[in-house]
Amino acid sequence: MTDNIAGKTIVITGASSGMGAAAARYLAAKGANVVLGARRADRIDALAAEIHNADGKATTVVTDVTKQEDLQTLVQTAVGTYGRIDVLINNAGVMPLSPIERLKVDEWDQMIDVNLKGVLYGIAAALPHMKSQKSGHIINVSSVAGHKLFGGSAVYSATKFAVRAVSEGLRQEMARYNIRTTIISPGAVKTELLDHISEKDVQKANQDYVGQVGVPAETFARMVAFAINEPEDVAINEILFRPTAQEL
Repeated sequence: MTDNIAGKTIVITGASSGMGAAAARYLAAKGANVVLGARRADRIDALAAEIHNADGKATTVVTDVTKQEDLQTLVQTAVGTYGRIDVLINNAGVMPLSPIERLKVDEWDQMIDVNLKGVLYGIAAALPHMKSQKSGHIINVSSVAGHKLFGGSAVYSATKFAVRAVSEGLRQEMARYNIRTTIISPGAVKTELLDHISEKDVQKANQDYVGQVGVPAETFARMVAFAINEPEDVAINEILFRPTAQEL
């Protein structure tokens, strides 16, 4: 088993809760320097304190992924603090599901801004450093909804299909720079993501289902660690995982 995580500098967006926080804890415990980006300063500061108390290394930067300058600051902080950026995990995402006919246009815009443009802004911030290093790893979080649609998922799925397209294009273009790319597509994971669905009937249906079959956020953390831990000449380009009990 290789040890390709210890000592790496790993930037994580959406690190204040759920899968991002779980990945931060898991990777820090394996010796990575984690740089935590999220809007909720109290959450990421508390997580960093927890990591420090466990003898890990963590730095926090308040980050709104809809603002390109925030992503630039996040990455620059990683490079300034630890000398380089080895991995970027574009994890921040929102999922206000609703049928298209309900015309939740503001929520459509939010999903495009966070789920797609936020990923692109992260790539734009990290790529110059990784090209200069001739190494790096960009991990973009898609979803099972980036492979298939279900009730109320049309716009959300559109953003997650787009993340997969961007990631594949990035893979093809960056191979010559020794930059690895990974798409991780989770199925039902128990996180706060469902709390922000404004349509109560849609929210209840999804909460009931995920409550029955969902797996903990640590599952995602293990997938991330697996992709990072492979030797530098191996790129795990896509991971799709679901709870065993998930039919969708």
